[in-house]
Amino acid sequence: MRSLTLNNGVPVPQLGLGVWPLTDTQAYDAVSHALTAGYRHIDTAHVYNNEAGVGRAIRDARVPRQDIFLTTKLWNAHQGYEAALRAFDASLQQLGTDYLDLYLIHWPVPEQQLYVESYQALERLHLDGRIRAIGVSNFTAATLDRLLARTDTLPALNQIELHPYFQQRRMRKLSARQSIATGAWSPLAQGGALLHEPALMQIAEQHGKSPAQVVIRWHLQLGNVVTPRSMTPSRITENFAVFDFRLSHEQMQKIAALDNGGRIGPDPDTFNRRG
Repeated sequence: MRSLTLNNGVPVPQLGLGVWPLTDTQAYDAVSHALTAGYRHIDTAHVYNNEAGVGRAIRDARVPRQDIFLTTKLWNAHQGYEAALRAFDASLQQLGTDYLDLYLIHWPVPEQQLYVESYQALERLHLDGRIRAIGVSNFTAATLDRLLARTDTLPALNQIELHPYFQQRRMRKLSARQSIATGAWSPLAQGGALLHEPALMQIAEQHGKSPAQVVIRWHLQLGNVVTPRSMTPSRITENFAVFDFRLSHEQMQKIAALDNGGRIGPDPDTFNRRG
């Protein structure tokens, strides 16, 4: 397992397991298998409604809590300074832990203009030692610039939609200049057409790997923190077997050529779902 060092010195395992949209029971099973397989980074969120299952799996695992990097996220309906503090406590209770490794604002929700004070609540929790690192998710250049101008703590990570069809070059460069790590959600573009791309299939055959493993390896070589989701034990194990090969420059360029601006999720600058 390779780790990256966040801008506050905290190491984060670069490859983790995402658990959206698993049920509590499915999340428990998936996290239990992942920890047995060697994963040490688990990514969940309040809105996934599976924090309790994730927490039970971590407590039942034969892995010390301090060896597991646990991420969850503040949901849109809980933004605002006091609301964010209450939501954090509720997530800790669900997860059954007394601290988080990384806490993210899930979406900026520009319409309600609460993400700055929400982040200030995260800053307080970080100063209190209850969160090792704080960050954001789905922030664009506009929302990130406003946040940086009004807060004191540089986000450790911005988790954004990122896959070969939607490579986010501008945001990756912007974050790199600010020493903000980039996390990738939907890193496999939800499977489907991407994993049947001839270029990916050819590269996979050359390495004796699956197209999904090739895409995960591409993310790792770009420097992204990547958390592919799965509830299938064999797929969870397969997704982790990506540290024994390396993509060539030519292969990386072939994958770069797949970028078509194909966003799967909503535009963060206009997404204002609160419920």
